[in-house]
Amino acid sequence: MDWQTYPYSSRRRVLFGPRGAVATSQPLAVSAGMKMLQEGGSAVDAAVAMAAALAVVEPTSNGLGSDAFAIVASEGRLYGLNSSGPSPRALPAEELIRRGRMPRRGWAAVTVPGAVAAWQALHERWGRLEWPRLLEPAIGYAEEGLPVSPLTAHAWDEWEQVARSLEGAQYQEFLRVFFPGGRAPRAGERWRSPELAASLRAIAGEGADWFYRGDFAERLEEYAAASGGYLRGEDLAAFRPEWVEPLAVPFGGLEVYELPPNGQGLAALLALQILKHLPLTEHPRESAAAYHYQIEAMKLAFADVRTHVADPRHMKLAVSDFLKDDYAARRAGLVGEKALVMPTSGLPRGGTVYLAAAAGDLAVSFIQSNYMGFGAGVAVPGTGVSLQNRGAGFVTDPGHANVVAAGKRPYHTIIPGFLGRKGEPWGPFGLMGGPMQPQGHVRLVANMAVYGLNPQSALDAPRWQVTEDGEVWLEPSVPEQIVSGLAERGHRVRVVAEELPFGKGQILLRQPAGWAAASEPRADGQAQVF
Repeated sequence: MDWQTYPYSSRRRVLFGPRGAVATSQPLAVSAGMKMLQEGGSAVDAAVAMAAALAVVEPTSNGLGSDAFAIVASEGRLYGLNSSGPSPRALPAEELIRRGRMPRRGWAAVTVPGAVAAWQALHERWGRLEWPRLLEPAIGYAEEGLPVSPLTAHAWDEWEQVARSLEGAQYQEFLRVFFPGGRAPRAGERWRSPELAASLRAIAGEGADWFYRGDFAERLEEYAAASGGYLRGEDLAAFRPEWVEPLAVPFGGLEVYELPPNGQGLAALLALQILKHLPLTEHPRESAAAYHYQIEAMKLAFADVRTHVADPRHMKLAVSDFLKDDYAARRAGLVGEKALVMPTSGLPRGGTVYLAAAAGDLAVSFIQSNYMGFGAGVAVPGTGVSLQNRGAGFVTDPGHANVVAAGKRPYHTIIPGFLGRKGEPWGPFGLMGGPMQPQGHVRLVANMAVYGLNPQSALDAPRWQVTEDGEVWLEPSVPEQIVSGLAERGHRVRVVAEELPFGKGQILLRQPAGWAAASEPRADGQAQVF
């Protein structure tokens, strides 16, 4: 890995710290995590403080109403945490199936939030500092207010059009809290939420019980019952995060780890398995051929994952079926010089923030999300808490593994990643952005493992994204010869000037003398080391 060469236009360099590092998409959240490390806290303490702060400083992507996933490296072993919640037990699934389309907003899209439970589960296992201390930065930001950062303001502004279309009792509290005066705050304007500060203070004092079995659960049920919602206190009270075993595939001298379903981490792993059987290494990093092979591998992986991945209790295939080397080789055999139309599965039928923290030998890859920006457009009165819309991830095809049902977890887009080297954990990495996430993982891993880029250059590199209908989106920084070369291969190419679709990533890597850290140039955030 070349730590000195930066082939892309970026003002950032890899940072090195002897004791630890933190990185995420908002500098105020980074500061919260660094405070915990400087006070003797663990990487998990830093991660929880950052996650809580992000719920305040970047409400356009996440909040207390989010889901969360994590991979933690401790004493040479990796631990996975799935804290995604199920749909309400009272959800009228049959009616939604008859309608033939899952709503994106409103109560029907709301599932049980898992983020607060994830924070507490991680702290109970690896925390050093007292629980209330971890939430103090977030409480201060919410109570005193903060200037809205440029990209958050942009995302908020884009949601204005959505907000104006929300009509009905279920949306009124959300509009009052997040669009006072009918508009989004502008970049640099002060944003504060005393009600959210009070909620965070209650969690600091009573733990996750306040959220899942206490006052918040009671308020949520009361509002849901009054405004046509389906979520009830019993849904929250029954929720528990689940510890899971991360999945792994070897690639280019590294091991790449993702969490098992209901998330889409399998898509990244399967794409990498397919790439091993394609001549990627024979082509330069910035060439149409290199892009073509990565894009085709991703299309094939998505075909399987979108057909079969769901709540694992409802899947008809074993996870191991996706990652068999002979199956990956057969799928790679479908790739030629011309673009595939969106392929079908070859297997038998059966709005996000990311952060990374490390200190000593403990490292955390953590991601939480409302989905689609602010989520469902539903907020619980008096709490400042908006709710996610992960139920929009269900489908209404009765024969599909991911068909909507009561008490079921939907297909999930958010995926934390982790890299290993020579059988040992190397460091956390991740990239937010809905379906961009596994594609970004593949791009980052290929750039580091195949082409030897350092983590900052891997983040700086131009990105591509395959949309659900097979169109290939490219950033403007992609060289023109690649754009034309992909078009000649039959890809439907579109150059997209907007940065948001291409995600925001962070990478931390263990070094003999400490930690290396890199942060996304497309975001407002940064990395810090100590």
